[in-house]
Amino acid sequence: MAVVSGTFRMVSEEEQALRAKLEHLTVKDHGPVFGPCASLPDHTMQKAKDELMETDEKKVSAVKELRGIIKDKGGDDLGKGVLDTFGDKPDGILLRFIRARKYDVNRAYELMKGYVRFRRDYPELFENLTAEAVRSTIEAGYPGILSSRDKYGRVVLLFNIENWDYEEITFDEILRAYCVILENLLENEETQINGFCIIENFKGFTMQQASGIKPTELKKMVDMLQDSFPARFKAVHFIHQPWYFTTTYNVVKPLMKGKLLERVFVHGDELDSYYKEFDADILPSDFDGKAGKYDGKIAAAKLFD
Repeated sequence: MAVVSGTFRMVSEEEQALRAKLEHLTVKDHGPVFGPCASLPDHTMQKAKDELMETDEKKVSAVKELRGIIKDKGGDDLGKGVLDTFGDKPDGILLRFIRARKYDVNRAYELMKGYVRFRRDYPELFENLTAEAVRSTIEAGYPGILSSRDKYGRVVLLFNIENWDYEEITFDEILRAYCVILENLLENEETQINGFCIIENFKGFTMQQASGIKPTELKKMVDMLQDSFPARFKAVHFIHQPWYFTTTYNVVKPLMKGKLLERVFVHGDELDSYYKEFDADILPSDFDGKAGKYDGKIAAAKLFD
């Protein structure tokens, strides 16, 4: 007869109820996208507990352990960069990295190194990087920010390529806007736990645009999404892409790690699975939704004012 051994924990009725709620969330169950998180919803705290193994005790011990690693490994050049950048930062900043790596403190430290490395590798993205420097880019919708979280509590970033003139708004200017947006929205704990997803509408993507995007620029974008920010990128959705989109995507695919590749969804013009992920009521009309056309000036005002 098999002998089963291990540690068992009684699950309270409250915990069971919260887990049940996590299976049937709506967009109304989450806090605002912009600004700090006044208090985490109970179901989001349960999600942090289940997905990230987060407890109040682990928060304290993980931050303490990470501070020790930052101090101990500050000898080499990149380690010194991490020490200079994060050595005197408050616990909340360190917790972003810990959450992004599900409380694996060594991996959280590696993510900090990636954060520092990204800024060293691409200094042009961070020169004079302020809210005012990127405001006009965000007002133009590159990228957009949905004002409502999706049903999973994720922040939804939008990119509509149809009217993008890459000579008027460069690829680097868009990446600079992404960097400011991520830093700003990651101040919200609900976003740290639930993460981001991106919708890319490639309707109207021209061959001229495809040929104008350089492989080095695409690499920058992938580097930003992978191991450079304490952000949980949960999905990237492409809609209405033309056949020659594949050429651009094939440049990017070898640069993407398996986990990110698994989170890429290419819908084309068949949007049934797209609508299963996103409620049409919260999507702008230019992203095949029922809401009004996306207005980047409103998003910029909410982000900065």
